[in-house]
Amino acid sequence: MKTDDKILVTGHNGLVGSSIVRALKRKGFNENNIHTRSRQELNLLNQKDVEDYVQFIKPTYIICAAAKVGGIYANATYPAEFIYENLMIQTNIIHSAHLANVQNLLFLGSSCIYPKFAKQPIKEEYLLSDYLESSNESYSIAKITGIKMCDSYRKQYGRNYISAMPTNLYGPNDNYHLQNSHVLPALIRKFYEAKQSNNKEVVLWGTGSPKREFLYSDDLADACLFLLEKNHNVNLINIGTGEDMSIIQIAETVKNIVGFKGEIIFDKSKADGTPRKVLDVSKIHNLGWKHNYSLERGIELTLKDFIDNNSKLRL
Repeated sequence: MKTDDKILVTGHNGLVGSSIVRALKRKGFNENNIHTRSRQELNLLNQKDVEDYVQFIKPTYIICAAAKVGGIYANATYPAEFIYENLMIQTNIIHSAHLANVQNLLFLGSSCIYPKFAKQPIKEEYLLSDYLESSNESYSIAKITGIKMCDSYRKQYGRNYISAMPTNLYGPNDNYHLQNSHVLPALIRKFYEAKQSNNKEVVLWGTGSPKREFLYSDDLADACLFLLEKNHNVNLINIGTGEDMSIIQIAETVKNIVGFKGEIIFDKSKADGTPRKVLDVSKIHNLGWKHNYSLERGIELTLKDFIDNNSKLRL
């Protein structure tokens, strides 16, 4: 990658996209060549609009960070929207990239593409080896389709289309909606608001026993640029820390950083989801990349963003 290359980042207002744009600017990429469009300016669900736009700017690189995302509640409640919108967004972007002869594309998926009871840590080759977690099946199937699209264009046309599968993400500009967000931003909001209200307890879903791995969004952005800059010949690759903790441990960590003094109560009538999910990240480690942010430091920075930008965030 050269700092004067044209780069299209879709989903630039989201957690991942905004981190990637910040990373590009930190690395000295020409701001005029970083192309972004809001939903109002470009409807990624409209095939012709996407094709026309990609043909018009003819980027050297495309980073596909746009997606409809959410936690257990959102995935279980809106499966039709999750499968339709994600299929349309990624299909339009990937195919438009090919039509415009864009050779380099990075497609971002999620670790939920892997089977519910996959052997831990999860290797890339475990994809499609067993049943998915039912609560986010629609989203997972959409993302798996994106992976297979990238594979197909690599095989048939020789495109350098990479599918990067990050673990659970968090960081600045996250979604803090209590029903539609992922677990860590929801925990940050719950404990912060409980502290502000002098509540005696915070109620969390499930048993607290499932184990999860978390990656700070700036680490993901760094990994994405690493994969594109080095032009590694990879198709599907995991991005994470390779370290996991139980939800109980994570909740205690957030509680301590926020400074909440009350009790944590688990509502065991609610679903836990996948019992354990930690990625095997040996593939990207062997290429020379490793994360920089500890969970504690990442939570501290995310909490600061939540407090400083509360009026602008998705609550």
